[in-house]
Amino acid sequence: MNRIPFDEVKKTLAGALEKLGFAPERAETCAQLFAETTRDGVYTHGVNRFMRFVETIRNGRVNPAAEPEVVNRYGALERWDGHRGPGNLAALKAMERAIALGREHGVGCVALGNTNHWMRGGTYGWQAAEAGMIGICWTNTMPNLPPWGGAERVIGNNPLIFGVPRASGPVVLDMAMSQFSYGALESYRKRGEMLPVDGGFDAAGNLTRDPGAIEESWRPLPMGYWKGSGLAVVLDMVAAMMTLGQATWQISSVAVHETAISQMFLALNPAAVGSPQEAERIADAVVDSLHKCKPAKAGSRVRYPGEETLRLREENTRLGLPVEAEVWAEILAI
Repeated sequence: MNRIPFDEVKKTLAGALEKLGFAPERAETCAQLFAETTRDGVYTHGVNRFMRFVETIRNGRVNPAAEPEVVNRYGALERWDGHRGPGNLAALKAMERAIALGREHGVGCVALGNTNHWMRGGTYGWQAAEAGMIGICWTNTMPNLPPWGGAERVIGNNPLIFGVPRASGPVVLDMAMSQFSYGALESYRKRGEMLPVDGGFDAAGNLTRDPGAIEESWRPLPMGYWKGSGLAVVLDMVAAMMTLGQATWQISSVAVHETAISQMFLALNPAAVGSPQEAERIADAVVDSLHKCKPAKAGSRVRYPGEETLRLREENTRLGLPVEAEVWAEILAI
């Protein structure tokens, strides 16, 4: 694993994207998002995923020049068409607009259809929280999860994100509807580790902790069993209804052909209902209650969602971004 300075990673990715048809400013922003994802420790959706993104550009699923645009406005709610452009750029712009609507109305919502994979969903939770807003967003995906009681992948693992502002460290929850995301399964497999709890089914239909067996069967376990399955269904349904876009069953099940997906971005403004100081006091009190909790394992501590991200952000900024050597060589070849 290479350790490469953040600025060098960003510059190299931006150069590659310009070669692939991105305008310089868009290339720089897109590159920054990939680099920040690796910096924050989400390695499967950062630089190590870049070449899969390149493949979707080359096969025509992602149009580097396409910009998202508003289709309809309904006060604090807007419907946008992503025109199948780069998913992370469209999502960044959609949350930016939801934040602006939230400042104006107290709540803002952008329904973004006909877009592409947004890479790390947590990016947009951090974006909202760092702007002083409560952010909520989710996306549907290609069918990659069996519903509870089913043996075929017909629902998506539909990531759901919450971002809560807090001066001493935003609270950001970024979770998929499967017990372990496909990115997490890949990470465990590459480290040669078994999952800490059952994460899905093997080819014979038996529950297993073997990440490779779950990847091969395409049968990860929905989080909370029937609860995660049900939540995946309603997230997909709401996103498709509000964007007038595609639901999971209409999306290709081939990863590099996944396109025209549906996403939701909401921003709530705490300052609209009370003072920022009062909101901060409430958030801090919740975090303090977690930190005071006696840990189940001696020597460990209870963390709030996003706390480990801040530690990894500091470490990777200081030491350089960890990037797989093979992936880096492929990027340099562009």
